Amino acid sequence: MRTIQFRYQDPLDVIWLSVAQRLGMTVHRSADVYASWDGRGNLTIGADETLDADDCLAQMIFHEICHAVTEGPQSVALPDWGLQMDGTGQLVREFACLRIQAALTEPHGLRQMLASTTDFRSYYDRLPLDPLQPDGDPATEIALTAWNSAGNHPWMAMTQQGLRLTAEIAGLVCPLADSTSLWRTFRATSTP
Repeated sequence: MRTIQFRYQDPLDVIWLSVAQRLGMTVHRSADVYASWDGRGNLTIGADETLDADDCLAQMIFHEICHAVTEGPQSVALPDWGLQMDGTGQLVREFACLRIQAALTEPHGLRQMLASTTDFRSYYDRLPLDPLQPDGDPATEIALTAWNSAGNHPWMAMTQQGLRLTAEIAGLVCPLADSTSLWRTFRATSTP
């Protein structure tokens, strides 16, 4: 019997697990959760079989990073970034997170590829090209405040690196992918 020395990893998993690790996150997989942050460095993401067909580990990690950016540095020490999705006050914060997610991905051509796939996808899909442009939505003000506060935070630099690497891979794979592949949603840009 042969000894297996190496195992295959999806390239985006490699990138985003590395980003998470450099941000102080240890990523676990479990069929018991969709996504959960314990406030002590452990990020648990649903096992592959619990995710939708248009979810991937990279997108899930990235979305949780967007929650941390939206909620600010103090949220890192709180379970689920201090969010409890049990009322409209929390819903507006989820929408602010989606605006951060869209603002980060748009310059890299990854807005659809790394889009939110939850029940809030319809909100995400309706966001304008500039999701931080004031538009009367309370989530915009929250997102803009978070964006301005996070500008020089080390998390942003590492997240941007993850997005650049993801876009490089997507640029190679997109032309080869079939029409139903999520890779086909990548849009090459000249300004990442």
